[in-house]
Amino acid sequence: MSTEFHLKATTAADGPYALDIDPKRAGWDHSSLRVLDLPPGGRHSFATGDSEWIVLPLSGGCTVLTGSGEAGEIGETSETGEIGKTSETGETGETFELTGRESVFSGVTDFVYVPRDAHVQIVSGAGGRFALTGARCERRLPARYGAASDVPVELRGTGNCSRQVNNFGAAGTFECDKLIAVEVLTPGGNWSSYPPHKHDECRPGEESELEEIYYFEVEPAHGTEGVGYQRVTPSGHGRGTDVLAEIRSGDAVLIPDGWHGPSIAAPGHALYYLNVMAGPGETREWLICDHPDHGWIRSTWPGQPVDPRLPLYEAPAGDAR
Repeated sequence: MSTEFHLKATTAADGPYALDIDPKRAGWDHSSLRVLDLPPGGRHSFATGDSEWIVLPLSGGCTVLTGSGEAGEIGETSETGEIGKTSETGETGETFELTGRESVFSGVTDFVYVPRDAHVQIVSGAGGRFALTGARCERRLPARYGAASDVPVELRGTGNCSRQVNNFGAAGTFECDKLIAVEVLTPGGNWSSYPPHKHDECRPGEESELEEIYYFEVEPAHGTEGVGYQRVTPSGHGRGTDVLAEIRSGDAVLIPDGWHGPSIAAPGHALYYLNVMAGPGETREWLICDHPDHGWIRSTWPGQPVDPRLPLYEAPAGDAR
């Protein structure tokens, strides 16, 4: 069983990033994920290159500045005290304020989409941890703010398969060119990403080909860190991905192919994971195929209640933006 697909916390760190997964490191073509830790007053700049990105607070809030200029052309303080400088091309950078959240277990967050071929700066007065979910793309869409109040919160499954999905970057919810990203929260003792499913073939109307990254955090309890478990089994396509991982906060699992699931939350510790997906299909869609040995479990869900612990939280009421 290969360990190349399970990236333990800090083992995939690079420069300013606690986690840095790009297509080259993953051995695929589209999906990326970076996790950025900023101290109070910290700032970080990056070029988006050939990818679109969503800046998603995991903890804390930040200011996101974006424009088409080179590094140093945005994010500087002007003589008037305003942040956001006009580039040499005459394009004025945009500034977005993200309220963020205390942690992934405390609430839905707002976020910012930034396009390819742009320069971005992230500034955090109080410090925080921020996920940068990315996908190589072709279209250059406008930078946009995503309000927490607009994020659909879905309860999926019933009984001990109950989980919560925050569909902030789902296909059909928020426009991107290639990127699909959602958050999943699983109460302690429950199984999610179940029944095992796959999306490693292009079968129009039935299954979409998507590379996927799972990034995990485990809610501490009674002074203990907590663990979760992730399973991926070969589907007969691609690289034969085979993973049985004990995961901790900060870990990631790469899924280029294969049946993935379950994701198991240990009793007493809620499990969070961020899914980042992208693929070569002309249509941006999430179409999956259930494992033929386990898909029957869906037929039992209508006869069971949803776990009463869900939702762990709901999207806040709309703001004035």
